[in-house]
Amino acid sequence: AWAVLDTAATGPGRYADPAAVAAARASGTPVDAVLLRWTPPAPGTPQTAATHDATRRALALVQEWLADERLDGTRLVVATTGAVATTGAEDVTDLAAAAVWGLLRTAQSEAPDRIVLIDTDTDTTTAGDAGGQDADVLTQRLTALVATGEPQAALRTGTVLLPRLHRVPATDAPTGRAPDWKAGGTVLVTGGTGTLGAEFARHLVAEHGASRLVLLTRTGEAAPHVPALLDDLRGIGAHITVAPCDVADRDALAAVLDAIPAEHPLTAVVHTAGVLDNGLLPALTGDRLDAVLAPKADAAWHLHELTRDLDLAAFVLFSSTVGVLGGPGQANYAAANAFLDGLAAHRHAHGLPATSIAWGLWQLGGINAHLSESDLNRFARDGFRPVARVEGLSLFDRSTADGRPALVATPVGVSAVRAQDRVPALLADLAALPGRRVAHTGPATATGGAATDPAAELTARLAELSQVEQDNLLLTLVRTDVAAVLGRTDADSIAPQRAFQDLGFDSLTAVDLRNRIGTATGIKLPATLVFDHPTPAALVAHLRDRLVPQAPDPRQALLDELDRMEGKLAEVSRDDADRSAVSARLRLLLSQLEETPAPAPEPAPDATDALASASVDELLSFIDNELGRPTP
Repeated sequence: AWAVLDTAATGPGRYADPAAVAAARASGTPVDAVLLRWTPPAPGTPQTAATHDATRRALALVQEWLADERLDGTRLVVATTGAVATTGAEDVTDLAAAAVWGLLRTAQSEAPDRIVLIDTDTDTTTAGDAGGQDADVLTQRLTALVATGEPQAALRTGTVLLPRLHRVPATDAPTGRAPDWKAGGTVLVTGGTGTLGAEFARHLVAEHGASRLVLLTRTGEAAPHVPALLDDLRGIGAHITVAPCDVADRDALAAVLDAIPAEHPLTAVVHTAGVLDNGLLPALTGDRLDAVLAPKADAAWHLHELTRDLDLAAFVLFSSTVGVLGGPGQANYAAANAFLDGLAAHRHAHGLPATSIAWGLWQLGGINAHLSESDLNRFARDGFRPVARVEGLSLFDRSTADGRPALVATPVGVSAVRAQDRVPALLADLAALPGRRVAHTGPATATGGAATDPAAELTARLAELSQVEQDNLLLTLVRTDVAAVLGRTDADSIAPQRAFQDLGFDSLTAVDLRNRIGTATGIKLPATLVFDHPTPAALVAHLRDRLVPQAPDPRQALLDELDRMEGKLAEVSRDDADRSAVSARLRLLLSQLEETPAPAPEPAPDATDALASASVDELLSFIDNELGRPTP
């Protein structure tokens, strides 16, 4: 059963907000999926304002949706138009919605199987309504999509397209033309004195012959490492200018561009600037969202607007895999980077140079320098290892010569991906998964092998075991997942009574563990799982109660019902007749409870045994008395 989330809330099956949907479900109204038609910005709205407004609305919506436990069994289907490009030539016409996709991809990673994203070229105005052939067709397609469990899709001319990553072999000939970095013009590098900005400034000068660079940084030359960087670059003959500039400030950026001499015009842009402010969705605020969008998305739009009439050889945006795949705790960063990917597609569709490179983690550190060794090990087990310096420089050169507007540059370990119980849908084709579960709870599918459902197998095994054996099996599962989350190899040494907090859990690792255990057990679990059940032993007991519910205790059930009745007594009117009727009924129930049960009757003697031991006289007497004499 479909419903529509609509602030106007007119007509049957339409609800103004998530709370209204939850109330309807609680009252018994069947609602399996709710369609939200994403509203594009009003014409004339400045792009940066539209992006901040859209992502703030998406953040508030998803926070409300995921916080209401009454909506656990209902999918939220967010339908946009023009948020993603399905081909290299397709335009992204709603960049604010592209940022919303990034934010909601992270929501999908934090709360699997709760949200579906679809970008459609079909009018969704009447989807979910009763009338109209077009509405019926669209509703059928959306219903089929939700049933598959696919988290994202695009609908183009009636065809459902699913996003998948595919490897670009190093042996493939470039589909584009490599930029001419040494044309005598100026290359602008934002975040130019940061870890990656400085590395690629050296690369462009030393390997590609760039002779003039303008490095933008908020701190200018004040940072301790800047003099050494400038000495290196100038030592090989490059003319370097360090310009203090907040790239999110359009006027300040325009002033820097205006200061570039006409005899050395701007010929390339490399946008590496960005900041992190990680936090799970319930903890994010609009201000934290804005702070991350500004240096990444706002700055990219300003660069686009201020340079689109120039003859650039390259316009390179440093994006992140989190914008493509989502990532717990990084909804704001995912939104900013998805905007960059959309902007590259938009420029490409209009004949402007654009390359957005979605980088994975770098060994160099940079804004991810705070990650611990266990964090890196966990990423590696998920199939992603850090980008080595030389490898990254090569990927940059390949990407800028490729000709496609948006690429992902990260080493993927196919074996590690295949080993996961829950594989991101985007990686399904890349890992060529026979008989493995993609990241959804829809019907299992297989290619070249038999599909399996780990959760169903676990439930079946538990049903055959004693309680002690059930606890041992579940403790092994919990220990294994705890070790995987924390990057440990000593799962058996994790003490059942040791608190998760003492083991080193934080909000991000808690969500990771919740997702892993949810996949293995097939049950919905809250993000606060390890805080509600603070030790492995407590978590095991909770899982056993959920997976192998015990037979109800009749005594406890009766006491619970009496508690409920006691609460109702206060509602009985003061009318003597009403109170007397209730009192009489209660006295009758009490007398039945206190009544001494009648002794059970003695069991009747077994007739076969009696006849076997009877004498001849007794047998004749039995025939005369019980069967009667024969008629003469």
